[in-house]
Amino acid sequence: MKVLHISAECFPVAKVGGLADVVGALPKYQKKIGVDAEVIMPFYDNNYTESKKFVNIFESELDLGDRKYIYQILKLKSKLGFPLFLVKIPELLDRKYVYGFEDDSERFIAFQIAVLDWVLQSKKKPDLIHCHDYHTGFVPFMISHSVKYKTLERIPTVLTIHNAQYQGQFSYDKLYLLPEFNLNKIGLLDWYGQINPLATAIKCAWKVTTVSPSYSEELAIKSNGLEGLLLHEKAKLLGILNGIDSKVWNPEKDKLISKNYSIKTVQSGKKASKNKLCEQFGLDNTKPLFSFIGRLVYEKGADLFPDAFYKALLNHDINILVLGSGDKNVEANLKGLNVPFKGKYNSFIGYDEALAHEIYAGSDFLLMPSRVEPCGLNQMYSLRYGTIPIVRRIGGLKDTVIDIGDKGGFGICHNQTSVDDILYSIGRAVEFYKNKKGFKKNREICMKIDHSWDKSAKEYISLYKSLI
Repeated sequence: MKVLHISAECFPVAKVGGLADVVGALPKYQKKIGVDAEVIMPFYDNNYTESKKFVNIFESELDLGDRKYIYQILKLKSKLGFPLFLVKIPELLDRKYVYGFEDDSERFIAFQIAVLDWVLQSKKKPDLIHCHDYHTGFVPFMISHSVKYKTLERIPTVLTIHNAQYQGQFSYDKLYLLPEFNLNKIGLLDWYGQINPLATAIKCAWKVTTVSPSYSEELAIKSNGLEGLLLHEKAKLLGILNGIDSKVWNPEKDKLISKNYSIKTVQSGKKASKNKLCEQFGLDNTKPLFSFIGRLVYEKGADLFPDAFYKALLNHDINILVLGSGDKNVEANLKGLNVPFKGKYNSFIGYDEALAHEIYAGSDFLLMPSRVEPCGLNQMYSLRYGTIPIVRRIGGLKDTVIDIGDKGGFGICHNQTSVDDILYSIGRAVEFYKNKKGFKKNREICMKIDHSWDKSAKEYISLYKSLI
């Protein structure tokens, strides 16, 4: 079985969020169990691509409305555990960043056209095409209804919704960018008077998956305007929990942390990373360390952090460390805490992969008070490193973290994204930290939890087989 994953992100080539981690790991685990899984993504002009070698395997010209672009399909020479192909389109895709440009609609439409043009001429076509998020949302539509791709219409398509908040919608004045199609099918592109790539994919894909069972249920209630559509298409909706790459995220072999450790040596291993973090950021290594890693945006509850952290640091003898970027006001307010709480608080505005690994290893608790969390991978990383997640019961967080007050519990959970809930949970964590014996045992329980891709990869393969 040959499966082609199409995505805007893939770790380690280009990462903005969890999408990259999923696309960088799932194909690897699928190959382990006999699926010929490949990934194709845009070529970005970033540090990774500058440092790697590629083979040009195909070159052609694509039509984007009334403009023509020369493009190349490059194959990465390095080994990632699966073949990786990149679409290089000068003037459109070869930029440093993945998103945030005024012509993002044009960029990702061109990317999808290039992918399908390449597939069209390939001798060995995929048995199934797996699309990820709105950036690939026109692929199921074009395969089914574009004149040019008529011979591909029997290839099954699967869409995975990683985050329904982002849909890529744009006005009809850009309709001409899409390849010729049967205009009787124009309604498949429409959602509330705009062309909506995510809505289009939900309508046209053979199956739609979400990245956790709970998120699948939540989308029918809250999905940024797609509630009615997802309710209508619920028969083809399936929630499959994401996994993590247990080889990349492995404290026993992780080269990015101060000292490798196992369940038996978790205390000394985490202490080494905590000592390094406290030295680097001017914190006290005798106090419990609470951390946040991620985007400083509303959906993560980051707007509440300045107030919540101010009150928590006044009321508790703790350390707090933040790694992330996003809303500029939140960034400024978090930086403002550095002075009054010097020695107890610090922040790194930006992102650093090595630092993230060290924080997972050296922290005692990881904060995730999300308003929206389709799956969440950070809580799984933290568990792998013996760091106790503090989460809101939402989406994949609800599916992966059980409160210490419940049977079989190992994390700390709260019901709302609010300053009071964050403060209450931090207070519970501080009390739990004082129970040295129970805290140590809980760390070991966390590390034994298996969130690798093995099970989820098999679920996807069963889904593929049902469609082929």
